[in-house]
Amino acid sequence: MNEAPIGIFDSGVGGLTVWHEIVQLLPAEDTLYLADSAHAPYGERPAEEIRALSRKNTEWLLERGSKIIVVACNTATTNAIAQLRREYQVPFVGIEPAIKPAALNSRSGRVGVLATRGTLASDLFAETSKAYAAGIRILEQEGVGLVRLIESGNLEDPELAGRLETLLAPMLEAGIDQLVLGCTHYPFLIPVLRTLLPEQVKIVDCGLPVARQTQAVLAAKGWLRDAAHKGSHQLFTNGDPEVMGRLLELLGHSEQARFAPF
Repeated sequence: MNEAPIGIFDSGVGGLTVWHEIVQLLPAEDTLYLADSAHAPYGERPAEEIRALSRKNTEWLLERGSKIIVVACNTATTNAIAQLRREYQVPFVGIEPAIKPAALNSRSGRVGVLATRGTLASDLFAETSKAYAAGIRILEQEGVGLVRLIESGNLEDPELAGRLETLLAPMLEAGIDQLVLGCTHYPFLIPVLRTLLPEQVKIVDCGLPVARQTQAVLAAKGWLRDAAHKGSHQLFTNGDPEVMGRLLELLGHSEQARFAPF
């Protein structure tokens, strides 16, 4: 199992932000990334459909020998990971909005969460908010249209900044000092967000914690690769490989994205 790849899937290219953190933290590991861009965004789909797509993605990664599955999608985690863990023997690492660190670090007592409808409506989101945000006002905002804009690959589109400004306005008026990015696509928006947010508002995302959890699970099982190995990476999408390629470049990577009809 040491030499098997880390399997990662997302509803599209957003999970590349998590993949990037895993590659940075675990340079010896091989990775296999699957972007289901043809069905993005998951957050607008019924829960049962999200679970079916997540099973399909999992099986695609397992057929290619993945030793662990990272569900690099907030919506798939909140709606499907419990079922995936029941149905498959492989370990899973999921994602949930980083409400706990945001709540602990908030001085204003107001935390904004920008996420998809599927994440905000999930039981896991409600449970996490209840467990870690006692006494904190959580201001939820559905990121309507953001995933589609990011999946287009044009992050300089004026429509994107205008959409973000509209979505952020109610949270800023309420006095948030933490903004939780509840979708793995959204870290691609950080450069634009920094131009729109006051300096005191901290942006919180979950890429590095997920990478650390992946490392911890592999270490506990004795499945980490020898540190002398240089990891290789295969990235597949059923969308436009050129869009994935441009976003990989933004993250500082030169790997080629490949089309896979799945």
